[in-house]
Amino acid sequence: MKQLSDNDILQMIGAEYTPDDTTTKRAVRSELQLSKRIPKPVAPTPDNIVIDLHMKTVEEAWSEIMNAATSGAKSANIITGASGVLHELFPQWARESILSPYIVDFHAINNGSFMVRFHHKK
Repeated sequence: MKQLSDNDILQMIGAEYTPDDTTTKRAVRSELQLSKRIPKPVAPTPDNIVIDLHMKTVEEAWSEIMNAATSGAKSANIITGASGVLHELFPQWARESILSPYIVDFHAINNGSFMVRFHHKK
């Protein structure tokens, strides 16, 4: 493959130069490192997130809930299961931990899940 010279790059900057073959386009992108210069589009944050905590450890559950709270989502449906440690821990976390400033309110939907509203970024 041909290495691009300074003259080649100067020709590319001018409006009259338009590479027409795939190999040249790839070489130009590689040389100019366009993939690093052009930011990837940010995916929009969904308004409502569903978090299923079945088969999760306490640490994994905490991490997923904190990620949801800080993601910019407006609300989440958190499925803890009807029995177990996470079903008992979540209300404590929502009221008394560093998670509580992110939560506007929460309530039980049924015996195994909670609906949570988060403070969202503007």
